[in-house]
Amino acid sequence: MLLDTALHQAAGLHSYTPQQDLRLLAVLSQPGSGPWLEMLWQLCSSLQRLGYPVVVLDGTALESPHMPGLDQLLHPAPWNGAQTLASATGASLAVVPAARGLARLAQQSEHHGATVLQRLQPLFRAYALVVLHAPPEQLAPLLRGSASVPLIMTGPGAQGMVRSYRQLKHMALHAGVRCTVASILAPQEPVQHRQTAEALDTLQRSARTHLGLQVHTTTVAAARAQDIQRLALQLLENACTIDAAMPLLPPHSLCASLSPLDRSH
Repeated sequence: MLLDTALHQAAGLHSYTPQQDLRLLAVLSQPGSGPWLEMLWQLCSSLQRLGYPVVVLDGTALESPHMPGLDQLLHPAPWNGAQTLASATGASLAVVPAARGLARLAQQSEHHGATVLQRLQPLFRAYALVVLHAPPEQLAPLLRGSASVPLIMTGPGAQGMVRSYRQLKHMALHAGVRCTVASILAPQEPVQHRQTAEALDTLQRSARTHLGLQVHTTTVAAARAQDIQRLALQLLENACTIDAAMPLLPPHSLCASLSPLDRSH
């Protein structure tokens, strides 16, 4: 898969008029090896085939003078060569380094909440979907009060379920949002349908008992295009819209429904 990692797909978008609203998806990044990045690209490709031009703001990649990204786009003054980017059409998948830029927005969100994400709308209005791919510590302040339902990917069986629970808890405590958990079955791994189902059931019970959350879980076979498209459509359903009046959750809608969180779990 060819990915546009440079800013020629992410800057110079001010001259492009969108045909649809800009939607926001959130995918929590995962440490260590695993099929997470490959699944992310497949999900984005599936969304593109459905007619939604996608830009990924990669919070695991640092911006630099040689690889500019979101941090540079957030500055009011353009950088050298920015005028050559005006021909961007949003027709292909763009991947933009965004670690520093998302950290800046997260800091601003302490005073402005999820409304800081409105700053992304004029920058990426050539696209239909913005995917935030970052660790939970970076995503939580940005999504606080939003209607987004982030995606957490984990491995089959009991692998990664403890980490998934910790990420669920972090997003509930610090953002007040629910997450969807998808267990990814890599093609080279032996099928573990029963073990995976049991592990996901345990995760759901733990989230319900200790966090007061009803968590949606699913299993995705990385080699099955139908599974990938199904998860992509679920992501689309869980997206929120970025515009001048980005929808927010009612002040007490989720937080009031959470049972007192047991911080020992």
